[in-house]
Amino acid sequence: MPLSTYTTMLSAVTPTEHGGAVATLTINRPEKRNAWSTALSHDLAAVLGEIEADDEIGATILTGAGTQAFSAGADLGDNRTHRVNSVDRHLAAITPRGSDVFNALADHPKPVVAAINGYAIGIGCLITLCCDILVASDNAELGLPQVPLGIIPAYGGAVRLARHVGRANAMEMVLLGQRIDAAEAYRIGFVNKVVPQAELMDVALDYATRLAALPPLAVRMAKESLNKGLDIANLKDAAQADLYRFMLLGQTADSHEAHRAWREKRPPRFGAAAGGAGDDQA
Repeated sequence: MPLSTYTTMLSAVTPTEHGGAVATLTINRPEKRNAWSTALSHDLAAVLGEIEADDEIGATILTGAGTQAFSAGADLGDNRTHRVNSVDRHLAAITPRGSDVFNALADHPKPVVAAINGYAIGIGCLITLCCDILVASDNAELGLPQVPLGIIPAYGGAVRLARHVGRANAMEMVLLGQRIDAAEAYRIGFVNKVVPQAELMDVALDYATRLAALPPLAVRMAKESLNKGLDIANLKDAAQADLYRFMLLGQTADSHEAHRAWREKRPPRFGAAAGGAGDDQA
């Protein structure tokens, strides 16, 4: 598929030891600290669709070009940024499905590792909240500066942040537009790990490689269980839904192969190499 100058599709594809591959997507606008744009949103959603359909790819790394920024957010140098010239057209463009790029990331069936290399501000910060594993470089800085600019973090940004760091921390960051450094992001549970800038991509690749080597259907169902479960009002109903996921996974070839490999003390072989499901009990 054709790509704009903003995104490099599969700038690296790395085979894993026991199956699957890792795709790396790079926000490629370093001259503007990888500032976001409508074109970038469309491209990223489209590329994620391609990755979803590619059975060879088991996990994705999302990062920014250069060492200064994952994405510094909206391009405030453009006087059209954050402006609505026609309320009618703006309302007509809003759909019940929400924003394509946020849904494409949050609902992506394969794990996405965010390698946060520097600034992740505004929409750049919101994008990381839609990823599954967040690894930050030690020079990273994260924040939602929308309220001081007279707007709010859209696309459920405040709620997404609260789910990572809790209501009190989210209120402070959202209302004050307060930025935090990587160490504070780790302390409050925003990111999974902080590493030196030089090690960022190696650590992100290690995460993604391990994820890509797992049974893909189990990873998909585990993501769905966690993400959808957070939207269910009570734990009892969330647990009930998991019973059906557990029952279905117990009948998959991947599940049988994983159990068989454990008993035989060998690496599992998922996919066609694993053969049939066999007669194991779930």
